[in-house]
Amino acid sequence: MLTLLKNPSQIVTVSTAGKNFKRGKELNEISVLENHSLLIEDDTIKDIIPNASIKNEFDATVVDVKDKVILPGLIECHTHTVFAGSRANEFRLKLAGKSYEEIAKLGGGINTTVTAVRNASFNDLVRLISPRINYFIAQGITSLEIKSGYGLDFENEIKLLRVIQQLQKIFPITIVPTFLGAHTIPTELKDKRESYIDEIITKMLPFIAEHSLAKFCDGFCESTAFTAKEIDQIFTQAKLFGINLKLHTEQFNAIGGIDIALKHSAVSVDHLEVIRDEDIPKIAASDVVSVLLPGVSFFLNYGFAPARKLIDSNGIVALSTDYNPGSCNIADINFIMSLASIKMKMTIEETISAVTINAAKAINLHEEVGSIEIGKKADFAILNTTEYADVVYSVGKNLNEMTIKNGKVIYQKIN
Repeated sequence: MLTLLKNPSQIVTVSTAGKNFKRGKELNEISVLENHSLLIEDDTIKDIIPNASIKNEFDATVVDVKDKVILPGLIECHTHTVFAGSRANEFRLKLAGKSYEEIAKLGGGINTTVTAVRNASFNDLVRLISPRINYFIAQGITSLEIKSGYGLDFENEIKLLRVIQQLQKIFPITIVPTFLGAHTIPTELKDKRESYIDEIITKMLPFIAEHSLAKFCDGFCESTAFTAKEIDQIFTQAKLFGINLKLHTEQFNAIGGIDIALKHSAVSVDHLEVIRDEDIPKIAASDVVSVLLPGVSFFLNYGFAPARKLIDSNGIVALSTDYNPGSCNIADINFIMSLASIKMKMTIEETISAVTINAAKAINLHEEVGSIEIGKKADFAILNTTEYADVVYSVGKNLNEMTIKNGKVIYQKIN
């Protein structure tokens, strides 16, 4: 079956000439085409055709996208979408001056959500999370990473991963499950942290690997969570099971996470708000993606990650929301792009590369999606504008009018 997306104002291809990611100055090169149309065959991009060469007898279903901008389907590469409960009261404490770490030490933070998740049934969680995924789809997001991490024991971590598995069956987008059992030490084991780490290594990881419940193993290397040595232990075991790695690190304190991520060839390091200048060249020289999360800095009112230094050092930079109930209750990727431009001095073009091809690389989907190149999957966000810069200029406004996944329209805005 052939489908023609005909006569858009612009096609933002984010072309990589087959490289499938962008580093350094390449992020600025997004290869915008005008006076072209897109030909889809089944679920794949078949051709990019100059409008002048399109014949009236062209045998394809025509979708008129005149005066629209076509972007690659957007990629959310770091979210904690599977959660229950509210932490609005903690937000009050933050506004009153309490830090994220102070709230965690008072018994709040992640463990507040853990209690709510443990009290929620499988069906409760599916019901709660479904509208959140629909919200992402409405923004033009076609691939979505979701982490566990709010169960913090075998039963509930597996429950969360099973929920993510069920959501994969329900929704037409690609959902990538990540195991984040190493999110923090559960309250009941705060004086027996070795016992919890042993549970992750000897019980959770073997079961997850056997049942193919996660594509990635993640961890939180932070003074209120896990040491670099503990992450090293967990990652060593995860690699033995063939599970790829990601790491939350350098969010509030630099305690050695960068070196552990590099040692284990992690696919991404996420946060980096307090990365030391001497560590930037290490990351930039590697193929590890730096996933930056400006919504957290905005929400917690603290420093932003050094995007400019990372890009200017030839690093591979991606952006994501970090949508979660505690440190970033923001699920709007458009707002994140605007924040990155305004607060982290990223160009509009760099932000587009960071939420498409580089975000795809951060979840190992870059050979299939993230750019508009012949042979890749036909995943697109169709924006109601004639100028791609509007996606960043229109702060907090969702310009997406149509979401296409694998060549099929899965969302159409009702005007």
